[in-house]
Amino acid sequence: MPQPAREAIRRNAGHLASVALVIMWSSGYVGAELGIRAGGTPLQLLGWRFSILGVLLVTVCLVLGVRLNDRQAWARQAVLGLFSQAVFLFLIFEGVANGVDGGTAALIAALQPLLVATVAGKIFGERTTAGMWVGMALGMAGVVVVVSGGLEAGVAPWWAYLFPAAGMLSLTTGTVLTQRLRPTETLLQSITMQAVVAGVVLMSAALLSGQAAAPADPDFWAAVAWLVFLSTLCGYVLFVFVTRTRGATVASVLLYLTPPTTMVWVWLMFDVPITLLAVVGMAISAVGVILVLRSRPAAAGQRARR
Repeated sequence: MPQPAREAIRRNAGHLASVALVIMWSSGYVGAELGIRAGGTPLQLLGWRFSILGVLLVTVCLVLGVRLNDRQAWARQAVLGLFSQAVFLFLIFEGVANGVDGGTAALIAALQPLLVATVAGKIFGERTTAGMWVGMALGMAGVVVVVSGGLEAGVAPWWAYLFPAAGMLSLTTGTVLTQRLRPTETLLQSITMQAVVAGVVLMSAALLSGQAAAPADPDFWAAVAWLVFLSTLCGYVLFVFVTRTRGATVASVLLYLTPPTTMVWVWLMFDVPITLLAVVGMAISAVGVILVLRSRPAAAGQRARR
C-alpha cells in the first residue's frame, strides 16, 4: 500500500477514535441515569459494575499470564482506586440519584484537570501563569451558570450538586497521588487492581447497608452491562489509544466535549431539555479550558528557562 494511503488511513482512524472516545467517555453518565431510573441505587449499580468488571479483568490477566502478586503494587493501586474509582463514581452517581442530570454532573467532573493544572500544580512546585488562573475561574463560572439554571428550574436541590463537586475533588486527589506515587504497573494491571479494590469496597458497603440485592428490572442489568463494557472497557482503551497516537493534550481537549455530548444523550434518551443557560455555561467553561491548555506550555517554558 502506498505511503500516502497508509497515512490517510492512520489519520482517519485517529479521527474516528477521537469521536468514539467522546461518546464512550460520556456513556458513564448516561449509564448512571439508566441505572437510577431502573430503580437501582448508586451502591447497587457500582457494586455490581466493579464486581463483574473485576472478575472479567482478573480472568484476562490469568489467561495472558499478567502478574498480580505484587503487594506493594496492590497497596498503591488500592489507594488510587479508592479515590479515582470508588469514591469519585459513588459521589457522581449519588448526585444523579438526587436529581442532578448527567450533563451537569459531567461538566462539574470535567473541571478536575483544570484543578490539577492550577491548584494541585503548586504541590509539585509547578509554575502557574495568570492565564491558567483566569481559565480556572472561567471554568468554575461556567459550572455556576449551568447549576444556577438547574436550581431555577427546580431540577435538584442545591445540596445535590455538592456530590459531583466532592467527587471531582476525590478524582483530583487520586490524580495528584498518581503523580506522587508514580506507579510502575501496566494499564491492565492498574485497571484490574483498582476494579477489584473498588468492587470489594462498594459491594461490602452495599451488603452492610442492605442494598446488594439487585432490582428485578432487566433495565438495571442493561445499565450494569452498559457501564462495564462501554464506559470502562471501551472508554479506557480509547483514551489510551488517543493519548498515545494523538497526544495527551488532544485527549484532554476531547474529554471536555463530554458534557455537551452527555447533555445530548440524556435529551435524546430521557427527554431532559438542553437549556440556553446550559449552553452558555458550557461555552464559558470551554473558554477556560482553552486558556489553561494554552498557558501550560508557556508555564513549562518559563520553568525550563529557569
